[in-house]
Amino acid sequence: MEDQAEKLREKLLQHHSNIQTKTIAVISGKGGVGKSNVSLNFAITLHKKGHKVLLFDMDIGMGNIDILMGASSIYSIADFFINDVPLKNMITEIPGGIHYISGGTGLSRLTKITEESIQAFFAQFFNLLGDYEYVIFDMDAGMNESSLRFILAVDEVIVITTCEPTSITDAYAAMKYITLANKMIPFFIIVNRVQTEKEGMDTYTRISKVLNHFLEKNAVLLGILPEDPIIPQAVNRQIPFIKLNENAPASKALFSMVEKYCLQNFELPTNFKKPHFITRLKRFLFER
Repeated sequence: MEDQAEKLREKLLQHHSNIQTKTIAVISGKGGVGKSNVSLNFAITLHKKGHKVLLFDMDIGMGNIDILMGASSIYSIADFFINDVPLKNMITEIPGGIHYISGGTGLSRLTKITEESIQAFFAQFFNLLGDYEYVIFDMDAGMNESSLRFILAVDEVIVITTCEPTSITDAYAAMKYITLANKMIPFFIIVNRVQTEKEGMDTYTRISKVLNHFLEKNAVLLGILPEDPIIPQAVNRQIPFIKLNENAPASKALFSMVEKYCLQNFELPTNFKKPHFITRLKRFLFER
């Protein structure tokens, strides 16, 4: 079985050798900072710029992307392992043109799945990766051993924080937790719900200084999102705010942020070379 699985992975690697898929984990140190809302609208904006995007809700049992977008999925990732539903059947095209996989509930039972199911997941998910330029994982709030193992497999981490002292402290704690496991993973910071540009810059500066001083780690400011009445309106109407009003301050800020991200003019670790995402996922998430 192991030889067959290894041969399958080698064939898949050859098949996708020319495809560059960027995997991104979106995290927050605490709940209530707008992480899922940013993940959803960030993904839609990437699609608006012509990119193929898959959004994967990893906030198991507490995910709210379905609510934010005003749509629901028939299946979740749990159905793959529990009910043998093909992974491709779980993909839903949601308003904004992106594809979406629901986290659903029941993933606590993943410890009981078989090696055959794991290998099938590798194969099917690897094939899906070949269809997308960006795969965005909306992680659950906070940090624990399970989420850390998954985050260690991605290419980059986007950290969502607000200007509140507790949010800043928790964001730093999450980044410290990840950095102690792997110092080379790139961090991008988004400061959400700011009253002024200066407030957002001051928040980023505080986090950046602490990261640099105590962990010798740098983080890129990806952008600042203003407090905007369009956002609660969009949540109440279950419409992504980028679709509700593209000219709103928050929407314009998000467009600028995504533009900056796509240009990738950042000083990231030059020696940050890692195996393919599936290899890392197997190592960090499924090896027990």
